[in-house]
Amino acid sequence: MAKQCDLCGRGSTKDASRSHSNIKTIKRQYINLQSKKIDGKKTKVCTKCLKTMVKTK
Repeated sequence: MAKQCDLCGRGSTKDASRSHSNIKTIKRQYINLQSKKIDGKKTKVCTKCLKTMVKTK
């Protein structure tokens, strides 16, 4: 199961957390996925797409 939006295809991004001595550690930032039924099918949708779906109705 990929951590990706089924509508827009947006996925996780890479980010760096910095320590006090400025050492970089790569980490993942995952998007906020919600499982919703759209047209009778269960899909994983990011909250950005949910907000625009509410706006366009």
